[in-house]
Amino acid sequence: MLHGRDTERRALDELLAAVMAGHSGALVVVGEPGIGKTTLLDYVAKTATSEGARVLRGSGVEFEAELPFAGLQLLLRPALRHLDALPEAQAVALRSALGLAPAGGGDQFLIGLAVLSLLACLAEDEPLVCLVDDAQWLDRATVETLMFAARRLAEEGVLLVFGARSRFSAQGLPELELTGLDASAATALLAEHADDLTPQLRYRLLAEAAGNPLALIELPAALGDAGSALDTHLPLTDKLRATFTAQLDRLPDATRWLLLVAAAEDTGDLATVLPAAAVFGATVADLRPAELAGLVVVADGTIGFRHPLVRTATYQGAPLADRLALHQALASALSGPEHADRRAWHLATASTGPDEAVAEELERTATRAGRRLGHTAAATAYERAAQLSPAVAERARRLVLAAEAAAEAGEVSRARSLAVEVAEPPEDPELRARLVKVDAVARFAEGRAGEAHRLLLDAANLTGLGPDQSLDLLLEGSYFGWFAGQRELAESLDRLTDLRHKPGGARGAMARLLVAAISVLLDRDVGPADLAALGEQACRHADAPHQLLLVCGLELATGQDAAVLSLARRAVTEARAAGRIARLPNLLFLLAEAQLATSLHRDAVASATEGNQIAEDTGQHQWRGMHAGLLAYVTAIEGDDTRCRDLADSVLAAPDGPGTHRAIWALGVLDLGRGRAAAALARFATLAESPGGYGVAATRSVPDLVEAAVRVGEPARAGEAFDRFTTRARSMRQAWADALVARCRALLGPEREAEDHFTTALSLHGKDRRPFEQARTELLYGEWLRRARRKAEASTHLRSAKETFERLQARPWLERVEGELGATGVTGSGGGHATLHGPLAQLTPQELQIVRLAATGQSNRDIAAQLFLSPRTVGHHLYKAYPKLGVQSRAELASLTLRDPAAA
Repeated sequence: MLHGRDTERRALDELLAAVMAGHSGALVVVGEPGIGKTTLLDYVAKTATSEGARVLRGSGVEFEAELPFAGLQLLLRPALRHLDALPEAQAVALRSALGLAPAGGGDQFLIGLAVLSLLACLAEDEPLVCLVDDAQWLDRATVETLMFAARRLAEEGVLLVFGARSRFSAQGLPELELTGLDASAATALLAEHADDLTPQLRYRLLAEAAGNPLALIELPAALGDAGSALDTHLPLTDKLRATFTAQLDRLPDATRWLLLVAAAEDTGDLATVLPAAAVFGATVADLRPAELAGLVVVADGTIGFRHPLVRTATYQGAPLADRLALHQALASALSGPEHADRRAWHLATASTGPDEAVAEELERTATRAGRRLGHTAAATAYERAAQLSPAVAERARRLVLAAEAAAEAGEVSRARSLAVEVAEPPEDPELRARLVKVDAVARFAEGRAGEAHRLLLDAANLTGLGPDQSLDLLLEGSYFGWFAGQRELAESLDRLTDLRHKPGGARGAMARLLVAAISVLLDRDVGPADLAALGEQACRHADAPHQLLLVCGLELATGQDAAVLSLARRAVTEARAAGRIARLPNLLFLLAEAQLATSLHRDAVASATEGNQIAEDTGQHQWRGMHAGLLAYVTAIEGDDTRCRDLADSVLAAPDGPGTHRAIWALGVLDLGRGRAAAALARFATLAESPGGYGVAATRSVPDLVEAAVRVGEPARAGEAFDRFTTRARSMRQAWADALVARCRALLGPEREAEDHFTTALSLHGKDRRPFEQARTELLYGEWLRRARRKAEASTHLRSAKETFERLQARPWLERVEGELGATGVTGSGGGHATLHGPLAQLTPQELQIVRLAATGQSNRDIAAQLFLSPRTVGHHLYKAYPKLGVQSRAELASLTLRDPAAA
């Protein structure tokens, strides 16, 4: 009977009801040991089963925390026969993670997606409830995998509930915190288990237990053995452990040895426990006293402890010598190759000094963990192997491997501390360079880009490094220099200039592109360099995803937007196909930037929204600011003041954080569109004068700065920034940039030359069509023509601008153009509100993505694999989209998406 948990039961019942109706959810039940987490999970299991749901149960095991995906394997073991139903890449990734197949492609988040797909598959016929107890002891790889799946649950009919102590990181999932029972419930529970206590002792026990159900059950039963525990000032958990220790002390020696072995063995498998216990004279018959005492339960060939504190009391209560001996015995019992990792860890635990043979076993374990994307476990194994290494050189090498694995896992602080443990720099220059790279990456992640840049540029001079290795360090250092500032970027340029012609292949092509791009950004003479050609060359030679990423970023920074659009689409497609989910927030941002630049606003919103969600799901918080800044810019164009300010404020809350410049630009565009030119000018001037003035937002906001300065009658305030923009536009060799230069000259130059500049700008817009910027040029030209009393000509350009602003839903600009049309005497120009063209404009960004993919004939399963959703969630979004579109089937989507203007 559950005493005093009515509120908690109602919350769980509501979740179960939603799951039975086809929705999904996740919850973390947190609380101290013995507070009733397992009891509530039992309640969920019983209720779910009675209502016809399937139940999967798993648990974290304290001694398995260093084995990657150990917790996931325990949870999914009954469902593994369904792996063939998953998309091939996901099935390969999950099999590899669980040690059922060789290492596959993708990254750790592809494993999370595979788990999501598997859970959705299991829930197709009946709702699914997954319960994970003692989650605080799950290995990190399992935690990250389950959290990724949990955050992407939507309409699958899956409920995921964790029970955990408070130190467990829920990573954004809703929590239900359990506290002690109230007085009446505690009294009832105590009476149920001890109804013959004196009033004085009952009062004392209630006070000691403080509403903890386990204490209310266990302390009375142990009064005769551990009554003295009540007289101490130990924490409640320690008092409970003392009661279990007292019960263990009454057992025969052989039974205690058998329980000690079971406490140290992670699976409870009797096939492993009994051979190891036999070394100490224990047999299966010696389990009986422990069963009778209610300390363990034996079922299905495994031994389980009644409560985790019983296991803890068993293990911690044993002398050190006994624990060392039992780990050695367990290592001997785990003789098969399938047990190599567990055997290595038992040997390591049994070691009391340097041992190269054990260190080698642990290194092999670490290597296997890394191949399975269990980088945290790999780092731990490498670190322990280093501690056991007799030779100084081997210790250093293994510490470098540990630091690299920690960095790969995203644990940058740990990576840096491991790097610091290398007392003397390795003699091998390549190993020294790798050590420096780990330190640099950690410092960069901590916001210290300047230090990271300095480390890598210095390391490029290491004696003994080959030219290719030196160039690799310079290339990566240049990336950090971008974020550090203009001085660091200039230093990188000087160093790269000397090496750009020496190496061939990808490195040489990348160096030549980087030199040309930085030269443009720093307003240096590029000479005859053709940025577009250099980008194509670097792209042809790029043989790694991060190289494509660098090419994309450099081309965006230097205005090669059409190339970025093509390359980013390719890179996103390849990353989806390969399961490189962690790369998508960066790639989708680059794609969204290119889409926005070319006036594909709906596409940009869809890309940025997806990128922002994946960044949230994968813990890449730096990209959330970038995507939020871009979304703020789109909402500024659309005139959604509230949402624009909310998004921008979320970015600006972290000074100098990612996306800051884009957020400032967005607020400036909002002010400019609303006619608040002075406020807009102040924001744009901030960007133009910033130390990172070579960035995309600072550069591309210059035409807005010019317009704002002219409108407030202070054109000189834009002069210096416009000169820089003109120089960069000349190096970019792009029609769109030249068009904006011509538009700015029309605003800044003599009145008699304005028309020539406007017509030049419009001609250039026609060569590289960007509807939003072209419409703004037509608006400004129309205003100029109206002031010149050429109303008929003005109305022609203003009508064209109006049509574009309507299609793009650019409400502030639409209101401006309609005001101008009214001034020309044109009537019937509307009421200043954008007319939504086509049904696609009514869809959410995710619905739009799904509809477009469905229109190409792809199945829900195919779409789900591309967008990292479950097929059922895809179906749910289509179900919601069809009424908005006025269609009833997939067959009608293709023609709809082709003819809908909102798709352009």
